[in-house]
Amino acid sequence: MVVAKKIFKIDGMDCVSCAVMIDDVLEEVPGVLSSKTSYAKGETEVEFDEGKTTEEDVAASIEQGGYSVESNQFR
Repeated sequence: MVVAKKIFKIDGMDCVSCAVMIDDVLEEVPGVLSSKTSYAKGETEVEFDEGKTTEEDVAASIEQGGYSVESNQFR
């Protein structure tokens, strides 16, 4: 297993409930190990298995909720 940890900047969150919803969606994506979304920072930190999902898949899952995403490598 190759684990990656990335921070995705998210535009369009209106409240803390948006952050919770993003975490719920991401934790259903195969290969996502954890998701910590912060409404205050406007970002989510996602840890995922690169053998099961990609950065693009993670971003697409967030964007399906109506948010825009920019990713930066964290580790």
